[in-house]
Amino acid sequence: MKSYLVGGAVRDKLLNYPIKERDWVVVGSTAEEMEAAGYRLVGKDFPVFLHPDSHEEYALARTERKSAHGYKGFTVVASADVTLEEDMLRRDLTINAMAEDETGNIIDYYNGQQDIENRIFRHVSEAFVEDPLRVLRVARFMARYHHLGFSIADETMNLMKDIVEQGEIEHLVAERVWQETERALGEKSPWRYFEVLRDCGALKILLPEVDCLYGVPQPEQHHPEIDTGVHTMMVLQQATLLSDDTAVRFAALVHDLGKGTTPEEEWPRHIAHEERGVPLVKNVCQRLRVPNPVRDLAVHVTRYHLHYHRAAELRDDTFLKTLEKLDAFRRPDRFEQFLLACEADSRGRPGFETREFEQPEIYRLAFKAAAEITAKPFVEQGLKGPDIANAIGQARIEAIKTARAPYINKSSTS
Repeated sequence: MKSYLVGGAVRDKLLNYPIKERDWVVVGSTAEEMEAAGYRLVGKDFPVFLHPDSHEEYALARTERKSAHGYKGFTVVASADVTLEEDMLRRDLTINAMAEDETGNIIDYYNGQQDIENRIFRHVSEAFVEDPLRVLRVARFMARYHHLGFSIADETMNLMKDIVEQGEIEHLVAERVWQETERALGEKSPWRYFEVLRDCGALKILLPEVDCLYGVPQPEQHHPEIDTGVHTMMVLQQATLLSDDTAVRFAALVHDLGKGTTPEEEWPRHIAHEERGVPLVKNVCQRLRVPNPVRDLAVHVTRYHLHYHRAAELRDDTFLKTLEKLDAFRRPDRFEQFLLACEADSRGRPGFETREFEQPEIYRLAFKAAAEITAKPFVEQGLKGPDIANAIGQARIEAIKTARAPYINKSSTS
């Protein structure tokens, strides 16, 4: 029985990148021996154990043979006879197929160190095509390591395209697609995940609502980038700079889905794309099993981002209704997420990336002023029931009017 540190921990150590977790492979042992030594079995599809002290994962060396569609369609053999080299051969990329022994020596059968030095994602073997999840994993690795200069080997991209053309992507379960997508959204360059999926043809299968935005024009005076798909990726880039919150980044990704349904004869205008986008966002979230809080923020941003952009133009009562529909008074945290996603929309255009916009300040000041209006003084006046609600509403409208006045006056004289 011999244990080796493998996979991401070895890769990230060589990259001087933060190591999030350490995984181990055990060669020359059996499940019975592992349990007898105090390891606790946790793996469902193949023998994975938790170390009795460190609680790190230890997996028996194994081989896999494709037996059905999807990423779970494998026959797994884990025995004391499987070698470390055979275990490494089944892995996806060369940079993930390295091991480190107890002395710190790197065992590298498939030139992973060279590919790290050259910043290349390259498949280990032709068995790469047997697991469609690897398409998403490679895309996610691009989201994580793009800033380090990584690219995908041409022959590996060709295999990713083959996986898509063979229809294997369609066998991925929704929960796993969302899991990979959510992880990608949390990386340094999440837009690269979606660009890679588009390059290999997977985006039009997994997120056709986003894929169809490419080639859809917008008015050049407001959108110098013109292409809605390009704009969407630029908005995601800006959301990444503004927030680490994956919910904010997801809302930025889907906020303009309605533009993909605009009739061509109406291009480049997109009247009412906000409302047309709402059912599309809901469908995406239902299909991918997106958590409700993430879905709700995405729907709010989709429906009300034009209200955000018109912060200095809305009537005072409309402004208050917008705050109420956003549930800002009960959910100020989500209201702040809304502002960040909408600010990313403003900045996601060539030449606007570092510009200061007044909308966030208008909304924050007006919301603060309106939120300070409470029922207490009206109750003390003897008002009851609906009269209290009406009085609060009128007072909040006046507070919003006062808070926005400097911006309204400025826009009217400019």
